[in-house]
Amino acid sequence: MPDLRFQSQPPRHTEVPRPRRAEGQWSFGYSEPLNKNEQSKKDDDPLNVENRIRFIYSKRGFDSIDPADLRGRFRWMGLYTQRKPGIDGGKTGSMEEEELDDRYFMMRVRSDGKLLGADALRTLGGISTDFARGTADITDRQNIQYHWIDIVDVPEIWERLAAVGLDTLEACGDCPRGFLGSPVAGVAKDEILDGTPALEEIRRRYIGNPDYSNLPRKFKTSLSGHPSLDAAPEINDVSFVGVIHPEYGPGFDLWVGGGLSTNPMLATRLGVWIPVDEVPDAWEGVVSIFRDYGYRRLRSRARLKFLVADWGADKFREVLENEYLGRKLVRTESPAYATHNGDHIGIHEQKDGNFYIGITPTVGRINGAALTALGDIVEKYGVAGARLTAYQKVVVLGVAPEQVDDIVADLDAIGFSAKPSHWRRSTMACTGIEFCKLAIVDTKQRAIDLVGELEKRFPDLDTPISINVNGCPNACARTQIADIGLKGQLVLDDDGNQVEGFQVHLGGGIGLHTTIGKKLRAHKVTSKGLDDYVTTVVSNYLVDREGPQESFAQWVARTDEDLLRGDKSLATV
Repeated sequence: MPDLRFQSQPPRHTEVPRPRRAEGQWSFGYSEPLNKNEQSKKDDDPLNVENRIRFIYSKRGFDSIDPADLRGRFRWMGLYTQRKPGIDGGKTGSMEEEELDDRYFMMRVRSDGKLLGADALRTLGGISTDFARGTADITDRQNIQYHWIDIVDVPEIWERLAAVGLDTLEACGDCPRGFLGSPVAGVAKDEILDGTPALEEIRRRYIGNPDYSNLPRKFKTSLSGHPSLDAAPEINDVSFVGVIHPEYGPGFDLWVGGGLSTNPMLATRLGVWIPVDEVPDAWEGVVSIFRDYGYRRLRSRARLKFLVADWGADKFREVLENEYLGRKLVRTESPAYATHNGDHIGIHEQKDGNFYIGITPTVGRINGAALTALGDIVEKYGVAGARLTAYQKVVVLGVAPEQVDDIVADLDAIGFSAKPSHWRRSTMACTGIEFCKLAIVDTKQRAIDLVGELEKRFPDLDTPISINVNGCPNACARTQIADIGLKGQLVLDDDGNQVEGFQVHLGGGIGLHTTIGKKLRAHKVTSKGLDDYVTTVVSNYLVDREGPQESFAQWVARTDEDLLRGDKSLATV
């Protein structure tokens, strides 16, 4: 294979589009901060707050924390103040941030696609039990998220994490946040190639590196060589997607500019082939473009997706090649869709003859005892370890064939099912009003209750229907790419009272089909009425579909809106 690093070199300059209005782009000379967030980052590199936490704030307590650190730079250490208890969703948008602040923190621990052994899992469980009142959530960013963290305990938590190769560094903030990797990297029989070495090298070079600690906004990474697109590449800022070039063999395509929130955009596919050892350089090129050309004037337009939308794929690739890589990238055809469902739930044979087992709690909600018990099971059976997934799930790897039945039973006994219902398997939820300062409604418990009710009403559902429950418009649980996406907001009930409810999005998805969900105009459902609404819509689908081969999303795209709004029912469950 020729060494692609030494192909003919392109010119080192390319014409870069300038917006009509100054957007604070560094490469155009706009170095003066245009909002308070940019000013805070200029005043002090957020990475410097680590020492203040270790040596000042943890010693003197919560009241000693500088507000600029508390509500800004702490995020680079994976820390947010959590929502003060007792504040209803109607006050979320009207109260000042400091009024919503509790004296405790949410802490986010990165996994970055790592294989977690028994010691790591027990450490994660012990932190939850000892410092987080037993709380722990598996997030759709493959993180473990705690609540009720006291600032005085943070250094000890960091020491425990470091002992098992984990940390919270840059888990939040305007920086490269936790990476999504394939949970079956290195073991799946159908994997195109293992991207683990590239993820490890990106982390080694760039996480905690001050050259990349001041980005316009958050920067999300996905890397997977599995054809199921199991690391959600469509909705990340930068994604490396396994692809086979007809001449050069396995490598990675590069997708950029994905993201949801209030302006959902699916990633732009650059159609290039990058060998695994060159992925870190390409990642650096993309994050550098974002740092140098990203919009910094308005936070609402500061994600990479807006730059990519303005430039287009050809211009972005041209700037990357000419200004940052100094070489042309090999062209290839981008994968169109996933080959199959990428959540990996169930029992699957590995390429070495052992098995991996995908298991699910309900909407990612677990606790310290469950994590500790999972570590004990990993040790008991001598398996390779466990990885978190991009769908609030877990995959246990390296299970010997003769151990499969026993370990499945043990996992089920601690709340992790390898044979869940479609509802439990396909429902996600964000943190919600219980702890999040941005949330308007309850999500975790509401989603758990919804799953339980749907399991009773549709015990024999023969096709997956995904439900994503979100507490606000920011779409942390991916409102717009679920079969049924629910965006939390306050709505009016039949008596005119303001109550918790949801705006409904239908027919979205990534992987097997890639579509932003259809928002039903002026249609909202109360939280209390959610069970009945979902029941009506699902019943309408089951009656009206053109056979089991027609997915829920396909049905949504063609059916009458009164069936989607629940105004008309075709059947009674």
